[in-house]
Amino acid sequence: MKTGNESLTLLGHHTTYKQDYASEVLEAFDNKHPENDYWVQFNCPEFTSLCPITGQPDFAEIRISYLPAVKMVESKSLKLYLFSFRNHGAFHEDCVNLIMKDLIRLMQPKYIEVTGLFTPRGGISIYPYANYGAPGTKYEQMAEQRLMNYK
Repeated sequence: MKTGNESLTLLGHHTTYKQDYASEVLEAFDNKHPENDYWVQFNCPEFTSLCPITGQPDFAEIRISYLPAVKMVESKSLKLYLFSFRNHGAFHEDCVNLIMKDLIRLMQPKYIEVTGLFTPRGGISIYPYANYGAPGTKYEQMAEQRLMNYK
């Protein structure tokens, strides 16, 4: 019997950690309830990347929330993807936007938002937020409303 998970290559196999940004590790599977609107949330409290100027480590909690359409991100591949930023030099805002854009390419969700809660360096915390709603849908309007009301 087919489960719809035949395309998953990471789950249940030996884990290889990439040494730099690796969007190619992301994998998706079929959403069994595409007709429903429901939230899927991920929280990565141990995200790290490198400052592209100084090379110093940056630490953050990355929060991802989305309304799936036909595809969903497989959690182990997401973990390996987020770990791939560990040696990658990028500003906080770039990390958040890259994560969002890569997940959009992978899944084409109805709606997605990504927040980075970066710990202070030099006495300043940065909390970039990016979101997206499928064009021409109520989710596009939702994205605009949530962005304009973001605090």
